[in-house]
Amino acid sequence: MKNSLIQKYNVPGPRYTSYPTVPYWNEAEFSYEDWVSSFKKSFIESNSAEGISLYIHLPFCESLCTFCGCTKRITKNHSVESPYIQAILKEWRLYSQLFDEKPIIKEIHLGGGTPTFFSTKNLEDLINGIFAYANKAENYEFSFEGHPNNTTHAHLQKLYDLGFRRVSFGVQDYSEKVQKAIHREQAFHNVAKVTFWARAIGYTSIGHDIIFGLPFQKIEDVVDTIEKTKSLQPDRLAFYSYAHVPWIKGNGQRGFKDEDIPKDNEKRILYQVGKELLLKNGYHEIGMDHFALKTDSLYQSFKNGKLHRNFMGYSSSKTKLMIGLGVSSISDSWYSFAQNEKSLTDYYQLLEWDKLPIFRGHLLTDEDIIIRKHILNLMCQFETSWDNSSTHFKEIPRVLEQLREMENDAILIIKENGVQVTDKGKAYVRNICMAFDLHLKRKAPETALFSMTV
Repeated sequence: MKNSLIQKYNVPGPRYTSYPTVPYWNEAEFSYEDWVSSFKKSFIESNSAEGISLYIHLPFCESLCTFCGCTKRITKNHSVESPYIQAILKEWRLYSQLFDEKPIIKEIHLGGGTPTFFSTKNLEDLINGIFAYANKAENYEFSFEGHPNNTTHAHLQKLYDLGFRRVSFGVQDYSEKVQKAIHREQAFHNVAKVTFWARAIGYTSIGHDIIFGLPFQKIEDVVDTIEKTKSLQPDRLAFYSYAHVPWIKGNGQRGFKDEDIPKDNEKRILYQVGKELLLKNGYHEIGMDHFALKTDSLYQSFKNGKLHRNFMGYSSSKTKLMIGLGVSSISDSWYSFAQNEKSLTDYYQLLEWDKLPIFRGHLLTDEDIIIRKHILNLMCQFETSWDNSSTHFKEIPRVLEQLREMENDAILIIKENGVQVTDKGKAYVRNICMAFDLHLKRKAPETALFSMTV
């Protein structure tokens, strides 16, 4: 039965960092002016009430990791740092001119690329430059992604001094064979060193990212990685499926053969073994692919029903407005999405013209907003309901047809006006969300768009 479920539900599907997903954005109906109007509306509604979030994309890496699906630029030339920081600050000043009042920043996340590619001086200039035009919320949360091989004690100390209290380190897998295949060779002692440094400095949430389904990865590799992880006791973990999408990222994900990648039941066993070890070691499942200790804010947010998910991933608090700064970043006003230019040259050019570097976006319809609520509920709380006008939509009978089949497979329970994901169904939450995805139902993709759900 377990094998048949994997065969049945292992289909291409979105990860739902947004709804609608990017391939279904209605770019033809979107304009620069629409985004500015939407952004202003959201700012007025949210700034004083909850503050805003910033995602800052720092795209540079010294070497290419072949598992990575992010927008990045590979270089060892660190002279690119300062011009890029100044460009981000120019973008932020352009946004600041649209504010009716000084923004209150609740969240900042530095992603990449490799944020610790940048010197401590440039990171300090970045954060100080942001707060030349903004204030911190009382309960702010600043986080960044660190590469264990190049995150120094000085990086950790400087970012701590600037208000950062959460850091996540990319581990992926400790097997030398797997690391060589994905071009991410890093010793366990490098991860241990930066984890101990962060804890000693005073970081309150330290995360590790682990991937299952990597080329050449075996059960013993997952067990070894999690046992080593247990010894370091990170506060939270992302344990997620490798997304093999070479048709999107080109040769960057062709450093190994397709037959080297675990598939279907073999891959699901890697997940199952890893999940059971994490639960055994005191971690609790939080949303999709995430685990946390009871002492971590992500767990507390999940238990209190306040967990949120956006383009930054899972967050312990919700802000209606998230501004993405930097090349390829995506902004979210709740009413619309807007993505920055992916080309560094085009990004710089638009900023020189004193224009926000946006090249596409989507205006959410009333229906989009309702479906988005359901998908967020499923992703963040493993349940959703449609018992009032703000969550009801006319296609519910059609969705229920698919949900009943899933109920027969024991991956969810249908209630009078809602649905609850079972423990077995948590592994298939992407598939459950797909049942609500009206854009996907109306127009199935004709070419490869998404990674496999299992």
